[in-house]
Amino acid sequence: MIERPRLFLITPRIDDAAAFVAKLEAAVGAADVACVLLRTATRDAGAVKAIVRTLAPIAQKRGAAVLVEDDARLAVRAEADGVHLAGEAALEDALGALKPDRIVGIGALADRDAAMRAGETGVDYLMFGGPDDPAAPDEVAALSAWWAEIFNVPCVAYAHGPEVAGALAMTGVEFVALCDGLWEAQDIAKAVRAADLALAQVGETAE
Repeated sequence: MIERPRLFLITPRIDDAAAFVAKLEAAVGAADVACVLLRTATRDAGAVKAIVRTLAPIAQKRGAAVLVEDDARLAVRAEADGVHLAGEAALEDALGALKPDRIVGIGALADRDAAMRAGETGVDYLMFGGPDDPAAPDEVAALSAWWAEIFNVPCVAYAHGPEVAGALAMTGVEFVALCDGLWEAQDIAKAVRAADLALAQVGETAE
């Protein structure tokens, strides 16, 4: 039986936290959002921390976990809920720094072997696809279906637009991620609600 997945929102690269507040409030207030990955245009630790500390409480008050990219120690200092890693290079350090109290997720995995290695380490989720990942939509769907059928570690499938969220949900993943086509929508809340409705219909079909 396919269970209803939840939304995992990925922000664009933010350089002005104040200018993004209204967009984030609209998104997390529109539907059930499990997680928000805050991406920043800068890698300066102080600037990233300031952006995260401005935006994270907006999502956290709605019950969504907030992740930062790659820097596990910054996740702690910025009071985020965990880290999302691009690839395996920093995985061991992140697990040591954050587990068991915070989330460690991973994406940008080179192949199925890399995914299986990561899945054996104790990560909280694997992501297939992403806004910076060249994987084509059909490849993301195939990898997600393969993983969801065989493995117990939760899987996030990246949707290249809100309109394909429902199709990816049918692969059996626990989460569907959105970024492209969401944040520049004329009505962000409406786009999030539409995607969430597509996920809900998967659960209703399973019943």
